[in-house]
Amino acid sequence: MSNRQTKTDVILIGAGIMSATLGALLKELVPDWKITVFEKLANAGEESSNEWNNAGTGHAALCELNYTVEKPDGSIDISKAIQINEQFQVSMQFWSHLVNSKLIRNPQEFIMPLPHMSLVQGEQNVSFLKKRYEALSNNPLFKGMEFSDNPGKLKEWIPLIMQDRAADEAIAATKIDSGTDVNFGALTRALFNHLKSKSVDIKYKHSVDNIKRASDGSWELKVRNVDSGNVERHHAKFVFIGGGGGSLHLLQKSGIPEGKHMGGFPVSGIFMVCKNPDIVAQHHAKVYGKAKVGAPPMSVPHLDTRFIDNKKSLLFGPFAGFSPKFLKTGSMFDLITSIKPDNLVTMLAAGAKNVSLTKYLIGQVMLSKEKRMEELREFIPTAKSEDWDLVVAGQRVQVIKDTTAGGKGTLQFGTEVVSAADGSIAALLGASPGASTAVSVMLEVINKCFPQHIKAWEPKLKKMIPSYGVPLLKNPDLIHEIHNSTARTLGLHRELQPVK
Repeated sequence: MSNRQTKTDVILIGAGIMSATLGALLKELVPDWKITVFEKLANAGEESSNEWNNAGTGHAALCELNYTVEKPDGSIDISKAIQINEQFQVSMQFWSHLVNSKLIRNPQEFIMPLPHMSLVQGEQNVSFLKKRYEALSNNPLFKGMEFSDNPGKLKEWIPLIMQDRAADEAIAATKIDSGTDVNFGALTRALFNHLKSKSVDIKYKHSVDNIKRASDGSWELKVRNVDSGNVERHHAKFVFIGGGGGSLHLLQKSGIPEGKHMGGFPVSGIFMVCKNPDIVAQHHAKVYGKAKVGAPPMSVPHLDTRFIDNKKSLLFGPFAGFSPKFLKTGSMFDLITSIKPDNLVTMLAAGAKNVSLTKYLIGQVMLSKEKRMEELREFIPTAKSEDWDLVVAGQRVQVIKDTTAGGKGTLQFGTEVVSAADGSIAALLGASPGASTAVSVMLEVINKCFPQHIKAWEPKLKKMIPSYGVPLLKNPDLIHEIHNSTARTLGLHRELQPVK
């Protein structure tokens, strides 16, 4: 055991997209701050950010139906879709800044243009999709969206999905060409290469075992070298916990009151991947359907073209599942050890409220390959079992907390930042839209944790992110400008006409 102690300005726990983004932002804002990163695996972007562990959708609410809710009066609430789209525009601007500044090189390694589509079946769903299209297509953020319930037109858009379908089936889709496929694993690795070149100390195979307040108000971390077992103490003025599902345990160890009465519910995912190149070549889009009744939002079925290792792939899923692990590389005791006296009632209340969800997840685990093929055939009627393999995706931990709207033990579907009142520590919890909104979420961390610096940092933030502090919807010209400049810089080649 080593008694070595080090002091640093900032410690980032976890080498995923969130720590990478926060590190990159801080290095631009305050280049002289000393930053150390601890990651228990051997490389960056190996857990939730890895390209095989998430859907790679540049989540801009272009195709995900759960971000647009039908209200009791039949109208469509698009406020969540607007918020997520604006957050994605912020990510695109920051990535463009990094490319323009030659801080990361070839953008094609991590982002590709790809149509985003929503697909529904049945009269009621077709009517919902049409109303959704009408609500979104009038909005400058969603300019260029098309709707069709014409089988001929749909055959042009999605030949593989329309093959051998019943002629009288009620079916409709929307399509927007400004969608993207994002390889968050490749982006994370590119960001960490950039951070390394800026003298950030990145320690792989180092696990943070404990975290506590030191007498001077800084944070003391007990860090173990996974290979040698040596333990070191590291001190920092500011700590960010970005360890995916592993963040909850560390937040609890910190003892901050903001982390009390919170729990986590793990959901695992499985994708099917097509191994027949002839089939892969027949589909070019991300096509999102509607979630089955009782399914969590992260289980919305979708058929996705993906670009991984410079190769086109085709994935279908995700099938949800249940494992008590909080990380793919976690422990079977993660869930049980996350239950503490302060969150016991919250967790019990959540268990009672979500019996049907638990049953659904266990049912999903038990599905045979043939049952999964039946679900795939709702998308590709001609799908053959021998063309598809199963691949296990990442673990997601949904936040459980007491809310005014939902009462005790409410399951939250989304991404949440929990920070101490004095801004000295922050943790990121939750799931989708996660990685796509990383830049917005990390700006939220910066605003909450460094309020004393914001005024001085603002000019630089505006230079990196032209829409910083500006509500995009009130500035259609700025939307047009951002769409075109980010498309040019990131090689997405999709010039949009100005909004009339």
